[in-house]
Amino acid sequence: MMLLPTQKRQRRGVLLPVIGLVLLGMCALVAIGLLGSSIGFGGVLVGALCALLPVGPVVATFLWIDRWEPEPPRLLLLAFLWGAGFAALSALLINSSASLVVDQLLGRGSGDLVGSVVIAPLVEEGLKGAFLVLILIFRRREFDGIIDGIVYAGLVAAGFAFTENILYFGSAFVDDAGNGASSGVLAVLVLRGLLSPFAHPLFTAMTGIGAGIAANNRNVGVRVVAVLIGYAGAVLLHALWNSSASLFGGTGFQGIYGFVMVPVFAGMVALVLYQRRREQRVIADQLPGFAQAGWIAPSEITLLSSLAGRRGWRTAVRRRSGPQVAKAVTDYQAAVTELAFLQSRMARGAVGDTGLIWRKEALDELVRARHKAVGHPEALTVALRHHGPTPGGWTPPPAGPPPRPMQAPGRDQPPQSWPPPR
Repeated sequence: MMLLPTQKRQRRGVLLPVIGLVLLGMCALVAIGLLGSSIGFGGVLVGALCALLPVGPVVATFLWIDRWEPEPPRLLLLAFLWGAGFAALSALLINSSASLVVDQLLGRGSGDLVGSVVIAPLVEEGLKGAFLVLILIFRRREFDGIIDGIVYAGLVAAGFAFTENILYFGSAFVDDAGNGASSGVLAVLVLRGLLSPFAHPLFTAMTGIGAGIAANNRNVGVRVVAVLIGYAGAVLLHALWNSSASLFGGTGFQGIYGFVMVPVFAGMVALVLYQRRREQRVIADQLPGFAQAGWIAPSEITLLSSLAGRRGWRTAVRRRSGPQVAKAVTDYQAAVTELAFLQSRMARGAVGDTGLIWRKEALDELVRARHKAVGHPEALTVALRHHGPTPGGWTPPPAGPPPRPMQAPGRDQPPQSWPPPR
């Protein structure tokens, strides 16, 4: 396959997300407009304000999970807008049309039940999961594993739930206004804002797990099966949730909530914590080789091996040299992490020949980030003084042109010394 020149690929990498953001934003506006025609401007306004309450903590949780290697902000925003715009609008149109068809085939009133229990889970989880499939196809380099799958799935689902909550809160507000009460909005707030703010993210996270497994496997059949199994799990959970009250009443809802959703949520938390520890081990295992090759300083291994060490490093630099220098350290840490994950995936055979191209680009980025940090010597020394003496008497190299990228030492290649040759 013929590769585009680097500058052209970079322009495309900026232009396409911007176009996507605009289109998805338009979808969100159309969806909100359709909701307005149903519940009125006041219902949309009150619904949007109420929907903001649960979406903030949910998004913050997934950003917290994504701390080792933060995904590109524009992709995270695309994920949210995909859920809030395209997925929500498409689901609204498809679900409504399908319910009308079911009413015609099975009798009036059947559409709501079948739509809630069967159609909505299939359609909504398919539309939300489509974003993960697109990332796997077009931006697989950004997909390092299960954590990334859960994060992208969580942001898509949070966007979808935000738009959906506008409808639920707005409808409750309109009903309360007609009855002169406020109990409806409070009931919806308790149910969707306190008891189940993670419902949609939990459903779609099943597809995210499948996509994360697919990202680390080169076999096309395994990838497809992994995503389909994850999608089936998402549909099953979603269908159980929707049917808990409509089919079994209040007791059924309590049973599904307590004996299915809570244990699954606890299992998801345990999986996330395990995967985060695994990510830390992956990075820690790669750092000695990076130091041996001269890509990082040996004295930085300890600081880069833990989130606490990285945070302390940035904090010390920010206090001493200001936010701009701290930003240089943040970029350098991110570049080290990206290369570490990529090296690990390549070692497991999870990427094909394109991995060599990705590796060169990631290494070039690491060199550039380090060179920028070296331009501020305090960025590479101030935190080290807070963590004891520098091993080996290392001092940062002088500012200058970035060093040429080096290959990782192999069996026939001796370790290279630090600083690297100019």
